[in-house]
Amino acid sequence: MPDNVSRRDFLRGSAASVGALSMAGAAGAWPWSRRRKPNIIFILTDDLGYGDLGCFGQTKIRTPSLDRMAAQGVRFTQAYSGSTVCAPSRCTLMTGLHTGHCRVRDNFPRTPLLPENLTVAEHLKSAGYATALMGKWGLGEPDTTGIPNRKGFDRFVGFLNQAVAHTYYPEHIWRNEEQVAPGAYTTDIFSADALQFIRENADNPFFLYLAYQTPHAALEVPEDSLAEYLDAPWAQSEGGKRNAAYAAMITRMDADIGRMFALLAELGIDEDTIVFFTSDNGPSLEGGQEGVFDSNGPYRGSKRDLYEGGIRVPTIVRWPGKVAPGTESDQPWAFWDFFPTAADIAGAPLPAGCALDGISVLPAILGKRQKQQHEYLYWEWKGQMAARAGNWKAVWRNRDEEMELYNLSVDPAEEHNVAAANGAVVGRMVSVMTEAHTTSDVWPLPEEG
Repeated sequence: MPDNVSRRDFLRGSAASVGALSMAGAAGAWPWSRRRKPNIIFILTDDLGYGDLGCFGQTKIRTPSLDRMAAQGVRFTQAYSGSTVCAPSRCTLMTGLHTGHCRVRDNFPRTPLLPENLTVAEHLKSAGYATALMGKWGLGEPDTTGIPNRKGFDRFVGFLNQAVAHTYYPEHIWRNEEQVAPGAYTTDIFSADALQFIRENADNPFFLYLAYQTPHAALEVPEDSLAEYLDAPWAQSEGGKRNAAYAAMITRMDADIGRMFALLAELGIDEDTIVFFTSDNGPSLEGGQEGVFDSNGPYRGSKRDLYEGGIRVPTIVRWPGKVAPGTESDQPWAFWDFFPTAADIAGAPLPAGCALDGISVLPAILGKRQKQQHEYLYWEWKGQMAARAGNWKAVWRNRDEEMELYNLSVDPAEEHNVAAANGAVVGRMVSVMTEAHTTSDVWPLPEEG
């Protein structure tokens, strides 16, 4: 740690350090420096589990487009969402701050982003990018400072309120700041608008945030997709049609993603476009699919847990000509790393005084040595806290209970609590969690309320 940098600034990632990485990209350290700025597409799914894709071990749900994406890119096996529920996870993605620092730390109350909460969309827009969001937002209600068009997005088609996003046939969605009747299955709408945005901006750098609500909440899918799975043995039991719908929703979305890759190739911008794919948190087991698809893969827990199954998410990055195809990385990173990574890709240094919790993981994406590493990753939600430092993972389900400690290198499923035998590590994790949490007037920890 540099002597002239405070420990907190070092851990949070100073603007100078991120800016230095970005300037390195702009100065020609990366192979695209003499070409147009790269397009950036971030595809976010909703409640998709680590084990729901074929390339992450799924055997029942067909995901050929995403499996092909993994074969053409890098698959991250230790990537994390920003939270275990949707709104705070999306807040960390947009702002580069973890849930100990960011504005939105839970789904309720519906707290909007403020003008001073810089988003990755605002930053990329200032760097000359056309920006669009298709899908689910959750960071600002109508007529607040947090709506997408006031947080850096030129175009917005989708849901402001995550409760409205529980159905795929809602009474209304938003087109910028106007309510409109959707008239179709929302996954299809978001896909079509995303393709239109790509076509319109093929000659200019763009940032597309495609935030599907698939496969969250209501298990609804057009009959032509549902029919593909109705004859499966696991669709014959009680509740089997819901299982078929869950699978069909994912497969339908996968086909739309395949059409997006085909369009990038058709327009001749495939090699100019980096595409991220992941999920906002672990799988919800409310849909009845528990035990059918092993959606959380080999990990303990699911949505609303801070165990690995609630926050470790399937993550793929594809960039032809830049990312080695068919590769795998165990580099740990989390949603708050996307903002500085996107800034690095765009060669757009962060403004002075902008300190983020995230670091650029572009070296890891490109298969290079990741010199800058997190000392720890941190999550909090409804009084639960968790941190990962190296291979140590601590979970504090309740501050009145004993902290749990797991060694992920030998126990990734978090089956063996080794806190009693590692008092010094537990002490360090207590310090980490105390340091990482800053008081929020909206979501204090229990003893601060």
